[in-house]
Amino acid sequence: MLLPTYFRQPPNIGGISCPAPLCCTISRFVRFEEVDPLNIAWHGHYASYFEEARVAFGKAYGLAYLDLYAAGIVAPIKQIHIDYKHPLHFDEECRITASLFWSDAARLNFEYEITNKTSIITTRGYTVQLFLSLTGDLYLAKPDYYEEFCKKWENGSFIGELREWER
Repeated sequence: MLLPTYFRQPPNIGGISCPAPLCCTISRFVRFEEVDPLNIAWHGHYASYFEEARVAFGKAYGLAYLDLYAAGIVAPIKQIHIDYKHPLHFDEECRITASLFWSDAARLNFEYEITNKTSIITTRGYTVQLFLSLTGDLYLAKPDYYEEFCKKWENGSFIGELREWER
């Protein structure tokens, strides 16, 4: 699990403990088309790396883009931040972890960590996504689908799924 660098959560909100972040990790190799002439992964591809982990997270937890769309919701990125710490190179294996942090607001706070084969942190970052209706109206409160997701998260329903995914 990622250290909460960007989304620090208090031990409790209103006397109620926040659930631990939900995490999903994928492995991939840096492709030839992703490197520059210096054999370093081009900085612009890291947003796609984050996206790959976020898509896997959605499939693992029932929060995929098509699940949201079927519920009449879209979740565009409002903010992205990337901290580059160590370069990735062609054909290098890396692991990308996406962690969703609890928020009482109608938003998705994802943190990402990319590590190389020797477990060196190469990149960290975060995204913030807001919820819109299919007609483009901003949700000021959690949409029903996400509210149900949060209830399952609060009562620990995802613990078994998390362990299965991390195997």
